[in-house]
Amino acid sequence: MRQKDVGTKPRLHRVAVAVGELAVSPATRRAVRRGAVEKGDPVAVGELAGLLAMKRTPELIPHCHVVALTSSRVDVSVSARGIRARAEAEATDRTGVEMEALVGATVALLAVWDMVKYLEKDDRGLYPRTSLGPIRVRTKRKETVPEP
Repeated sequence: MRQKDVGTKPRLHRVAVAVGELAVSPATRRAVRRGAVEKGDPVAVGELAGLLAMKRTPELIPHCHVVALTSSRVDVSVSARGIRARAEAEATDRTGVEMEALVGATVALLAVWDMVKYLEKDDRGLYPRTSLGPIRVRTKRKETVPEP
């Protein structure tokens, strides 16, 4: 097994945005909006978890290169269907940052699920209304870096 060689690729300014959603029940959405989740604020925890995960992407995805993120942002919000995450990753490097954005959005939503799962369980301990996805890259840009 071998990781792709990116050593000869030019350093470009790269930005990627990933979005995803966690479908939850109306009662769970209300609990999140009211600040009534037992474990605390799932929005704040999701955002922090997503940021931390973005920095660790190469540890989770075997073929990802280490990318020095110059900026990252994760926003979690309550939507009409559930909980929405938007993760943005930015770097000036030889390879893209879409995997970092995807990991950020996914882990943000998994952290929220962990915090609200007690509200979502049915009498068998399953989650019939809860689902993660789709998670997708919404935008991806790269541009030449001006020479100093």
